[in-house]
Amino acid sequence: MTETETNLYDVVVLGAGPVGENVADRTRAAGLTTAVVESELVGGECSYWACMPSKALLRPVIARADARRVPGLAHLVHGSLDTAAVLAHRDRKTSGWNDDGQVAWLDGIGADLHRGHGRLSGERTVTVTAPDGGERTLTARHAVAVCTGTRAQLPPLPGLADVRPWTSREATSAKTAPARLIVVGGSVVAVEMATAWRALGSEVTVLVRGKGLLPRMEPFAGELVAEALTEAGVVLRTGTSVESVTRQDGVVVAVTDQGDRFEADEILFATGRAPRTDDLGLDTVGLEPGSWLSVDDSLRVTGTDWLYAVGDVNHRALLTHQGKYQARIAGAAIAARAGGAPGPGSGQDGEPWGPHTATADHHAVPQVVFTDPEAAAVGLSLAEAEQAGHRVRAVDVEFSSVAGAGLYADGYKGRARMVVDLEREILRGVTFVGPGVGELIHSATIAVAGEVPLSRLWHAVPSYPTISEVWLRLLEAFRDA
Repeated sequence: MTETETNLYDVVVLGAGPVGENVADRTRAAGLTTAVVESELVGGECSYWACMPSKALLRPVIARADARRVPGLAHLVHGSLDTAAVLAHRDRKTSGWNDDGQVAWLDGIGADLHRGHGRLSGERTVTVTAPDGGERTLTARHAVAVCTGTRAQLPPLPGLADVRPWTSREATSAKTAPARLIVVGGSVVAVEMATAWRALGSEVTVLVRGKGLLPRMEPFAGELVAEALTEAGVVLRTGTSVESVTRQDGVVVAVTDQGDRFEADEILFATGRAPRTDDLGLDTVGLEPGSWLSVDDSLRVTGTDWLYAVGDVNHRALLTHQGKYQARIAGAAIAARAGGAPGPGSGQDGEPWGPHTATADHHAVPQVVFTDPEAAAVGLSLAEAEQAGHRVRAVDVEFSSVAGAGLYADGYKGRARMVVDLEREILRGVTFVGPGVGELIHSATIAVAGEVPLSRLWHAVPSYPTISEVWLRLLEAFRDA
């Protein structure tokens, strides 16, 4: 490869995580030549430092918790988890941080992989700097898709770099369980990692600046998760900010605004995400480096007719599955425009829920928090629906009213809420909290995305005795209110 070598493609994708892979899959399926640029591992954050390793750590934790609530089995589940075996399981699920399998998949769909750091160097042009320092220019006939995701955002505390704090990457890839762990934040990463490492033997302290956990969900979700973490032995402090962090003789010392002092072997900051756009050459096309990229509903960057931003980098919904959904929409939109068909934004193709319109980003984003109990939600919370101007009513039921929940586990504890639009009698949002509810949320996603009238939901009969019968309890509660 020489510094002047140039390649021409229909589409160039920056980032080979799940989002970039799905854009490439859709554009290749449409017959468009596609290049994918990746500076780390093909498969991205989700495969190696987020979704897969975190859920691999959490699955044994949840399975043990479920077993301890089942008569005839509970007495057999004693003692600690085999931490070494859990970590080995995690390593297998990340393929040992080897991306050969995902590289083979890219090759199988006919996309070209370029290893190195890609930067925009002008309209429809990407310069790739390879690990050996050589450069290659990729030119796109139709589109460049930025799918570079996000990185952990650390607070501006003096000397924090010298403390060598954990971010989500270190928390999901650690080779041993720290004896003591401080978790700063009340987000999904914070509660999932607190759950996992506490179960693997760490003494865990969670420090939350806000009033509670999981602030983007219904308040009862964070309350039930907080109660369970406390029962598991986690020390939880809300309404407190970390003012300073130091590491002395290997020990991390965190001091809060209330003057409390906490010591640990490691400290995890789960305090937000920032876009990976600071070194992408955005300035060469009139955009601000380091910024979130604003897009329309076909994922095309505002003010351009060739640049797309797909997944976390556009700040619409920072979830892997939602980024993959956006990738399917963006790939179809790129293909339609490349083929000269009436593009998104004209006629039916630009309408909500159309093939080139990422409508679910606004109305039906699902999420599961893999704690014990699990918390799962889709659509708008009650507060969000009211803030959006909808006339709504929240309907709550306890899972204890459902026979299937009692069969699933002795003392099953959890709550369900549906947010009903009173004018249209459709669902604006649904939240479930309880063991195993992650597998229940897709039914709610279909109801919200499909805008299924409550009158029709009466005819969607839940099987008895399953936890899904909570749907009938919710509908009955709405009818009887």
